[in-house]
Amino acid sequence: MTRWLIGAGFLLLFLALFLLMRAGWRARGRSQAGLPLPVSAPVDLAPSSFERDLFYVATSKAENPLDRVVVRGLGFRGRAVVEVHPEGVVLDIAGAAPILVERASLRDVGRSTWTIDRVVETDGLIRIGWRLGDTDVDTYLRDSGDPREVIDAVETLLPDAAPAPRTDTTPGEKTQ
Repeated sequence: MTRWLIGAGFLLLFLALFLLMRAGWRARGRSQAGLPLPVSAPVDLAPSSFERDLFYVATSKAENPLDRVVVRGLGFRGRAVVEVHPEGVVLDIAGAAPILVERASLRDVGRSTWTIDRVVETDGLIRIGWRLGDTDVDTYLRDSGDPREVIDAVETLLPDAAPAPRTDTTPGEKTQ
């Protein structure tokens, strides 16, 4: 009889912990109710110039990388396909509708070592900075291939992506 009581006590404890975690997740969602939903990826986008299957880690507020954004499928880690189109970057996260990070919303792209619940080797994460409404957010991705390829593809969409002037001239030589 004592075993059954101990087992029932553990079961109640686990149930209480689950309900507390669920309440915390819902509270986070309510606290982010002011954030707009990301734009759904339209089906009539121009052909993609780059596509990669990788791992979506998280999206967090840029000023606070420990504050996970949970709106419209951005709250859970999972496999994702990233596509770069002239209109922006499409994030197709498993289990969620694809979203479009519009070109005008992109702030920057680079590398990172950590974000909420994930620490990797130095510069092991890809960080895409963008604006969700009036809030700056960072999306973190993990690529088992060469992350530089993803970064280079997204960089082509940034406003200052114009080709840099040549700097490989000798003094006195004019560039064309």
